[in-house]
Amino acid sequence: MQAVLLAGGLGTRLRSVVSDRPKPMALIEGRPFMEYVVRELKKHGITEIIFAVGYKGSMVEEYFKDGSQLGIQVSYAYEETLLGTAGAIKNAGRLVTEERFFVLNADTFYQIDYSRLTLLCQERDLDMALVLREVSDVSRYGQAVLKDSWLTAFDEKVAESRPGTINGGVYLMKRSLLDEIPEGKVSLEHDMIPKWLHSGDKKLGGIVNDGYFIDIGVPKDYFRFIEDVKKGAVIL
Repeated sequence: MQAVLLAGGLGTRLRSVVSDRPKPMALIEGRPFMEYVVRELKKHGITEIIFAVGYKGSMVEEYFKDGSQLGIQVSYAYEETLLGTAGAIKNAGRLVTEERFFVLNADTFYQIDYSRLTLLCQERDLDMALVLREVSDVSRYGQAVLKDSWLTAFDEKVAESRPGTINGGVYLMKRSLLDEIPEGKVSLEHDMIPKWLHSGDKKLGGIVNDGYFIDIGVPKDYFRFIEDVKKGAVIL
C-alpha cells in the first residue's frame, strides 16, 4: 500500500523550539518525529511512502533517502509554493500508482488499525474513508459526524461546549479523486471534502478511532510526545 505524507508546511507555531528544520523532522530522542510515523505505517503493511515536501524538504530526502534503511520505498514530491493540503496531494498524485492510497499529516502520530479503513472502502466502494476521533469539547474544532459509517457532516461549527467527533486527519482515497482537485492552493479539509459531501455524488464514510493521538504543532505537545516516548507509551 502507498501513503502520501504531507510534510510541506512551515511549522510556524513550533518555530520557537524547532527553528532549523521542517516540523515533521523535529527530533524526538535522536530521531525525527516523522520516523515514528513511518515506522507505525510500516507495521500495518504500508511500505511505499510519498513525501509531499516543501520548506527545507531536502532535509527529509537527505535523511530518508530511498527508504531502504527502514525497509520501505520512498519518493518525493516537492512543491515550489504552498499548495494547501489538497494541492499537495494532487502534486504528489503523479507518483501514486494504486487505485487507493492513504493520506496523513506528517506532524501527527495516530495509532490506527488501517485495515479497518481498507475493509470499509471495499465493503461500500467508498471514494474516501476518513478517521474521526472523539474530543471532550467539539466547539473548539469543526465537527465531523458519521451515521452508520457514512459521513453526514464535516467541518461543521458547533456553538455549545460538548463532546463530539472531529477529523483525525487520516484518509484512504480513490486515485480518481485527484482529477477533482483544481490546480493551485486548495484545502482538502475546507474546500474539497465539504464540496464532495454536499454534491452527494461521492461516497464518503469513515470510522471513529480511539488510539493514541498527538499533533506536535505546538511546543507543549512536542515536549509531551518526547515524554511519552521516554515512558514507552510510543514504541518504534
